[in-house]
Amino acid sequence: MTPADLSRTVLHAVRRAVDEDALRAPVPARVRVERTRPGGSGDYACAVALQLAGPAALPALEVARILRERVAAEPGVGRVEITGPGFLSFTLDAPAESDRAVLAAVREQGLAYGHGGALGDEIHQLHHAREVRAAVTAQAVFRLLVAQGARGRTTCEQAPDPDWARLGVTVNAYGTPPTPLTEIRPVPAGATAGELLERLGPDAARWGLLRAAGHDHAALGPELLVQGEANPLFRVRYAHARARALTRSATALGFTAEAAPYGESPAPYDRAARPLLDLLADHPGVLLAGARHRAPDRVARQLEAVAHAFFDFHDSCPPLPAGDEKPSAAHRARLAIAEAAGTVLAGGLSLLGIRAPEHL
Repeated sequence: MTPADLSRTVLHAVRRAVDEDALRAPVPARVRVERTRPGGSGDYACAVALQLAGPAALPALEVARILRERVAAEPGVGRVEITGPGFLSFTLDAPAESDRAVLAAVREQGLAYGHGGALGDEIHQLHHAREVRAAVTAQAVFRLLVAQGARGRTTCEQAPDPDWARLGVTVNAYGTPPTPLTEIRPVPAGATAGELLERLGPDAARWGLLRAAGHDHAALGPELLVQGEANPLFRVRYAHARARALTRSATALGFTAEAAPYGESPAPYDRAARPLLDLLADHPGVLLAGARHRAPDRVARQLEAVAHAFFDFHDSCPPLPAGDEKPSAAHRARLAIAEAAGTVLAGGLSLLGIRAPEHL
């Protein structure tokens, strides 16, 4: 069960409780679940009982008890506890089953993994100044919103810079239209699109413009072109290219990725895979948060974390056999994790408008 699955499960439990007249409160549009913080109980936690206590005219603990019995019966949920003033804490069944569900979702959805319809009822008009960082940020935010089902367009205060097109930026209209606007005004880059393209090229320029939070200055120096570990953009793209190379090498050795059989081995997944698997499971939530908060920098930081965890996993648990070693179920499972990481990295870079080379 992925975090998105769990969120839908809790929302379904709320609807059931309302339909059965056990709870008299409006059903929220969505329910947010988060990973339990260090020292907490379970895998995920949710504050929906506290949210519904006022409208239901019941103590939050009573609302939590009503929801707990309905969520606990759902497949994939191992245990539901009530903690603090009424938080619901969830322990999911069989981590290997949950992991396989995440890998299957990535494999099935491909670059669209993490996309959804959570914002399907929203329409946005993103308005920005005639400044390159504002334009690139607005375009990235627009991509994130569309990936979550929203509709809208981008507008600029003045006629767009012709060089913006080389950065993948399109503007639907310019001037200030008489409709409600979402202003996109990050700290200016201090350079024009033409200057950045000449110094950095489109991919490094976009990464530099989007990596920092909007209220921070963008780092746009020559370090963005360094072909080494110190450059986060290189590390993200190299992790993607390495994942693709693993698939090609495995094919040459006569085997393919397969997540299921490894769950039958004594240890369902290598311990070193845990951070990477958790990041892959969290990816849809990061994309949704990036869209809601107009923050493509969150996606960039997520990709950096995935790349870092990928290399840790790759070095600790090689997906390819060495020497005379024969491909095993463990290798097939590790390859499935590596391929999923590569797909997530490619999909995230695509949302930021950055190419993910197969070879680097």
